[in-house]
Amino acid sequence: MKETSRRTVNHYQDHAQAYRDDTWDHDVSQNRDALLAAIGLPGPVDILDLGCGPGRDLVAFQAMGHRPVGLDGCAAFVEMARQQTGLPVLHQDFLDLNLPAVAFDGVFANAVLFHIPSAELPAVLTALRHSLRPGGVLFSSNPRGQGQEGWNGQRYGCYYSWEQWSERLEQAGFEYIDHFYRPTDRPPQEQHWLASLWRVPA
Repeated sequence: MKETSRRTVNHYQDHAQAYRDDTWDHDVSQNRDALLAAIGLPGPVDILDLGCGPGRDLVAFQAMGHRPVGLDGCAAFVEMARQQTGLPVLHQDFLDLNLPAVAFDGVFANAVLFHIPSAELPAVLTALRHSLRPGGVLFSSNPRGQGQEGWNGQRYGCYYSWEQWSERLEQAGFEYIDHFYRPTDRPPQEQHWLASLWRVPA
């Protein structure tokens, strides 16, 4: 399993600047807003941006007055995000997370959890649940699929249907809040991303 992480991280390390250039202007405000609405606190709130990449969403959460913390497995992204924001950014392998307990009101996992091998996903979800406060919210967005798993070039991915994904989150002890498909302005066959929100029982 470590090989899946190593090769995937190396891909991002080798293409860090190109990835930043390609994704920095992507509008995922709908995803950020969905997380904040589900948290439902006046703020500022503590948010873990899991797989923060170069720091785009850290910048956005910071500008809204919240207290985001980044985490990424790619050293180049960690350095970019730290320089961009001045915020704490943890450098950790997703398969070996070491998170503070009961520390966050929300986890923003945008386009990242699908890189976790299915056999390792329960442990990762458990670590995220333990890092959230009671009532805390996990947002995830992943490419849709029907359970396919394997390599796409140098990146490992798992592509779940809604039924498969919801079963895994419920097994990990999360309570369902909502889900939607993106981009919302496209017909169903062109909505390639599954977004969902989950709460830690209060």
